[in-house]
Amino acid sequence: MSTTTVSISGMTCGHCVDSVSEEISALDGVQSVTVDLNKGGVSTATVTSDGDLDPDQIGEAVAEAATSLSPTTPRLNSA
Repeated sequence: MSTTTVSISGMTCGHCVDSVSEEISALDGVQSVTVDLNKGGVSTATVTSDGDLDPDQIGEAVAEAATSLSPTTPRLNSA
């Protein structure tokens, strides 16, 4: 078993977490994925696999997840 932690920028919501988790989980050998959302900062994904997992593979999975996400525009609520 090996564990790899990568930094991910640009994630803003739970949908991002779900999409990234799903794409990384689909990689061969992945046993578990934990994605921590850090709004306004750098998020992380910790991946446990049954062998060595190339961080580039994880990066490609994150990029694939990003293509399915739509940018959202924050809105202010008027009081």
